[in-house]
Amino acid sequence: MGIALNTALVVAEAIYGYLGNSTALLADAGHNLSDVLGLVVAWGASIAARRAPSGRFTYGFRASTILAALANAVFLLVATGAIGWEAILRLREPEPVAGITVMVVAGIGILINGFTALLFASGRKDDINIEGAYLHMAADAAVSLGVVVSAALIIWTGWLWLDPVTSLVICATILWSTTSLLRGSIDMSMAAAPKGTDLAAIRALLLARPGVSAIHDLHVWPISTTETALTCHLVMPTGAGDAFLMETTQLLKTTHRIGHTTLQVETHPDNGCALAPDDVV
Repeated sequence: MGIALNTALVVAEAIYGYLGNSTALLADAGHNLSDVLGLVVAWGASIAARRAPSGRFTYGFRASTILAALANAVFLLVATGAIGWEAILRLREPEPVAGITVMVVAGIGILINGFTALLFASGRKDDINIEGAYLHMAADAAVSLGVVVSAALIIWTGWLWLDPVTSLVICATILWSTTSLLRGSIDMSMAAAPKGTDLAAIRALLLARPGVSAIHDLHVWPISTTETALTCHLVMPTGAGDAFLMETTQLLKTTHRIGHTTLQVETHPDNGCALAPDDVV
């Protein structure tokens, strides 16, 4: 529903932004397009997560969500550059703007973005992706409000330069959010520990488990934009049974949201494990 509503809004803003000669409305259309792409990525992640591993893709296609986020960020940077360039040209030669049309379409944008935000409000506390969608939609409602205010001021003052200036402000907003998306997707592509992962706390949890005298070869990385994996070697002189492994896995899941844990138990601290040194991957 969120994708359908925002797609309709993008089309309407693009058409009326062009007909109304408003770069601010076109910029807002570009911003809302980022929402559509973001929601599509989230939807694709939920679909990919259900696909069973096969052949060479032993994790299935979960990592495709990371690649989609990276492609999304690059696309947004290109689109924002084009919108910004047009706004700069318009600053040099301001043109009349259909203020009423811009206000009406952007006002509809406030309603759609606000309603879409409400769709995600109930689940945002339990899912960081839903929380991100909620905050993005709420912010877009505010951006659309800025376009309405800009159009109203143009009608009132006749200052045509307000339209391209507003579009540049919207571009700056898109760039700010896109930079974070680009950095995050690159980090995930490089198998960096997901943002918010407390490696020190994870290490302390494993060392505090009964029978564990040391750990090494600890790795935490994202399988997808919503799933995290962990591998670690545990030195346990007395060994460990299935109950210990299951309990440790559950602890990692409940305290650190790590859903795919693989633990290797070693009973002799001087067994010569080639992965024991910290500088070895």
